[in-house]
Amino acid sequence: MLLVIDVGNTNITLGAYAGDRLRATWRIATDVHKTPDEYTALLRVMLPPSGVKLEEVSDIILASVVPPLQRTMVHVCEQCFGQRPVVVEAGIRTGIKIVYEQPREVGADRIANAVGAVKRYGGPAIVVDFGTATTFDAVSADGDYVGGAIAPGIVIATEALFAHAAKLPRIDLVRPKSVIGRNTVAAMQAGIIYGYAGLVDGLVERIKRELGGQATVIATGGLAEIIAPESSTITVVDHELTLHGLYYLYQLNRPAA
Repeated sequence: MLLVIDVGNTNITLGAYAGDRLRATWRIATDVHKTPDEYTALLRVMLPPSGVKLEEVSDIILASVVPPLQRTMVHVCEQCFGQRPVVVEAGIRTGIKIVYEQPREVGADRIANAVGAVKRYGGPAIVVDFGTATTFDAVSADGDYVGGAIAPGIVIATEALFAHAAKLPRIDLVRPKSVIGRNTVAAMQAGIIYGYAGLVDGLVERIKRELGGQATVIATGGLAEIIAPESSTITVVDHELTLHGLYYLYQLNRPAA
């Protein structure tokens, strides 16, 4: 069984593949202060109830955008499963051409998203990942990763609004009844939900023009389902795109037996 691990700034997402089938997924909060022993204990508790035995894990691939946790999670894999994972980093085979001024600057999750998009949808494609940041990744018709855009994430923007405006409260990220809010909470929800939908559609249309006019637009990330219904450009929501991308990356970088 293959275990794929995506370490993000807010969450660590894991998936277990039996063959090419995603059998189970888990999500835990990212915490740079947790020790390898704490993460190991957590995994030993989380995996078995989903029907995944620790001894069944024979292969692991790890992607991390949190440098201190990459070292921690490598240690966890060795401690919990008795093996060192394949790590998505400079030099890994991707199967796609990365057309970027500094390829080493591209986050491991963005590489996984691009690979997942090419394998599952083909090019041209645009991946919109609603995470800590909202990232836009563009794949050409030839399947090349050609770059993208990075905007503040929805939660970050919402918290900044609350933190820097004395009279504005924290709000739940739910769709308001109208874009014209008739109370402060509804007005903030309209600004965030519809505002981000407008941001997504505006950037996607500009990226499409640079790609030649057409592209499949894939939304992923924890908040994708909130924004996707309000967007006129998102084609499909694929919550497991990053995990699928890691699965494909593992197939290209499987250690020799």
